[in-house]
Amino acid sequence: MQPWQAFILGVIEGITEYLPISSTGHLLVAQHLMGIGTATATEKAAADTFAICIQGGAILAVLGIYLKRVLQMLRGVIGQDSEGLKLAVMLVAGFLPAAGIGLALNDKIEEKLFGMWPVIVAWIVGGVMILATAWWRKRNPAAGRGKELFEMTWKMALVIGLLQCLAMWPGTSRSLMTIVGGLLVGLSIRAAVEYSFLLGVLTLTAATAKKAVWKVDGLDASYHVWFGGAKLMWDSYGPLPLVVGIVAAAVSAAIAVKWLVSYLQSHGLSIFGWYRIALGVVIGGLMATGVFTA
Repeated sequence: MQPWQAFILGVIEGITEYLPISSTGHLLVAQHLMGIGTATATEKAAADTFAICIQGGAILAVLGIYLKRVLQMLRGVIGQDSEGLKLAVMLVAGFLPAAGIGLALNDKIEEKLFGMWPVIVAWIVGGVMILATAWWRKRNPAAGRGKELFEMTWKMALVIGLLQCLAMWPGTSRSLMTIVGGLLVGLSIRAAVEYSFLLGVLTLTAATAKKAVWKVDGLDASYHVWFGGAKLMWDSYGPLPLVVGIVAAAVSAAIAVKWLVSYLQSHGLSIFGWYRIALGVVIGGLMATGVFTA
């Protein structure tokens, strides 16, 4: 992988990670167009690991933007801020379902669902879900005056966490499921977006760490060890592409997060629903006619 390719993938990761349009689906298309991870099983495993690990940049972006909130939670954990402790508990409650189900089903999901047709289906279904949610909110004006972040309960957080598990289907979008989940359980749009971003820090950190630290099965025995994922990336690409990808993801994610928070203050999610459906139809058409293969 060349540094310019890592830069493009990092920008795509950063922009799409927190928008409800699926970073995984966009990265799969970009990797295929650039011929990354398409030749051998080892190359594909390295490309998949790289795509997960550059999420580190997106994590850093949110930590920087919401640093005051993160510090508030840290003070809460040591008994100095009751609201910070409550938010930390809400994040753990939202994270636990994905942690359990992800460990149990991750290998099966990667084996069965990491392909373009499952992504295309998820794009379209997710788009319909966004439009349905927008329609529901218009029919229920009171939904726009939902609860704020510190009014959450652990049951609300658990429901959002369970919906986040659906985003393990590539193309669904973790942000989509957590934002829509927040709205459905009664959060305001502002609270749903902030909770989604903060929950993403936990979820993405766990996914990134697992991919780097875990053993990589099905390849050379040298990767069937702890930190097998990190070793695979190092052997395949060296350190420079990873650094470039993480930095690009961090900068672009910071811009995307700031834009989304501002945009949603006066607009709804519908534009993302139409985008997902259009993208799914276009890529699906290209796949069906053989113009695009993956």
